[in-house]
Amino acid sequence: MLERSELAENALQALHDEDYDVPFNTQSLNHRTMIFTGGRQARSLDGSWNFCVDLLDTGLRQKWFTMEPLAADERTEPWDYDPYVGETTPVPSCWAMVKEKWYFFEGSAWYTRALDMETVATDRRYFLRVGAAQYDCKVFLNGQFIGNHLGGSTPFFAELTGPLQTGRNWLMLMVNNTRSLTRVPMRNTDWFNYGGIYREVSLYETPVTVIRDLFVSLAEGPGFNRIRAEVEVNGPAAEARLEIAELGIDQTIPLDGDGKGELVFDAAPTLWSPDNPKLYDLRLSAGGDLVTDRVGFRRIEREGTDLLLNGAPLFLRGISVHEDDAVTGKVTSEEDLRRRFAHARELNCNYLRLAHYPHHERAAQLADELGFLLWEEIPVYWAIAFDNPETYRDAENQLLELIRRDRNRASVIIWSVGNENPDTDARLAFMRGLAETAKRVDPTRLTSAACLVNHARKCIEDRLAAHIDVIGLNEYYGWYEENFEDLGEIGRNSRPDKPVLISETGADGAIGGGIGPEGPSRGLFSEDYMREVYEKQIDTLRHLDYVKGMSPWILYDFRVERRQNVFQRGYNRKGLIGADKSTKKAAFHVLAAYYAERAASPEKGRRE
Repeated sequence: MLERSELAENALQALHDEDYDVPFNTQSLNHRTMIFTGGRQARSLDGSWNFCVDLLDTGLRQKWFTMEPLAADERTEPWDYDPYVGETTPVPSCWAMVKEKWYFFEGSAWYTRALDMETVATDRRYFLRVGAAQYDCKVFLNGQFIGNHLGGSTPFFAELTGPLQTGRNWLMLMVNNTRSLTRVPMRNTDWFNYGGIYREVSLYETPVTVIRDLFVSLAEGPGFNRIRAEVEVNGPAAEARLEIAELGIDQTIPLDGDGKGELVFDAAPTLWSPDNPKLYDLRLSAGGDLVTDRVGFRRIEREGTDLLLNGAPLFLRGISVHEDDAVTGKVTSEEDLRRRFAHARELNCNYLRLAHYPHHERAAQLADELGFLLWEEIPVYWAIAFDNPETYRDAENQLLELIRRDRNRASVIIWSVGNENPDTDARLAFMRGLAETAKRVDPTRLTSAACLVNHARKCIEDRLAAHIDVIGLNEYYGWYEENFEDLGEIGRNSRPDKPVLISETGADGAIGGGIGPEGPSRGLFSEDYMREVYEKQIDTLRHLDYVKGMSPWILYDFRVERRQNVFQRGYNRKGLIGADKSTKKAAFHVLAAYYAERAASPEKGRRE
């Protein structure tokens, strides 16, 4: 507790050293430490954990993680927190939703639980998986620092082999959700800054040889009759075996000295599409390890201003979605996800934009099964420290973790690298690097970003457009931009050589419905005004032949600190459905009718 500091002869480490975080910010838990989990049996560590908020980071300063479980009368030093007794909180959860006193808390919090092991075998490996923790999560086991992870929405793994022992172990996670100038996103966002471990926590046991990655897709090139498999194995293994029984595939993939291998082979899969979401069961084995997955095979391309799915022109009838709930915050469930897709089906959607960060992996799995296309993105949002190499490192790692998690999902067709960023030289270099990274590790998908209109020139113009496949465009004519006629002029002035997706548009409409106030009968924030904006947007955009889809903002009203007028009261009210996730607004039916019309008149032609 009272370690001496080298700062001065009378200095105490816990009181005077402001570099206390440096030894615990290794960022060693990242995309390189991920393992493939499909088909593995997981031991859930969800449930009640001991919990303490720690505004001043006293826990790191005093090294709470080194404390041993002792009765109070057995301790020989005074202590400020005992990790083994006191308040508890459920995992997963967002602390803002657990107790009102934690609603606006930003800072560190400590989670502690016992981890009892009947046997820890010397010929087995053990991996902790945290589905998501907002934002910096430091992992300790039995008083030993294991590593930390940055990023609030992607999963990470910590190998516990070695420190994990037979009998009782103590697992401690310190989670910090403080917004800062170097994080991704930065300090100023437009969604609630939930803190905590808000996705599932699991323990995986594997052989000494572990399959870290598996990527299976249609091979590039003409036709749809070749499959490419890419694998990564850690541990002794000279080859991996890939089986897709329904296609009669049983292939051996040689592995190099780094445990990596790839193979292209002939096959004739039925192509996955929203109309026919065909999935195949596959198995991969290597060195005694075995994983499984369910995958679909499809090809997404752009040709000029057209989008092509399996060679056929495509129009994306979409809606944007946040991961937010009035009761649970960012914690989601199977029921919540299925309701989301059911409402998208009612809207006649074939596509969803999962904004503004990676959503739960079950969303993409369900989209595969139900037949929806997805845009997935990382939170390079508004102002970012584009000239900071550490910020880029964080953003790139979040992107790579997302891609490694979801690149076997046929539903995912777009990786987005940012949203509404100013067109500066630093931003261009930053986001071009992300787009190039996405293409390097996954050339089977399109890249995009949600860009802004050049209001001075009244046209679609962004230098990043030269480095992405699809131009996302956020425009709010009729809401933030008062002169709606400018939208038509922008449409006429613009001559993009790539497809444009209206990634956001819309207006607030407060309707009550159990959560929130009733809106006015007319004018801004009224349901009628919101409906009129949708009608005008559709009438204008339907005539722009380079617009190949839209995902208006947004499916449900959602919680956000910065929206505080009498009709908002801490919520963005642009949802087509209220925050109760049941009360539909008039604009819902306007968009559903337009999408029904588009679905009845599909894009013409097919390209082989």
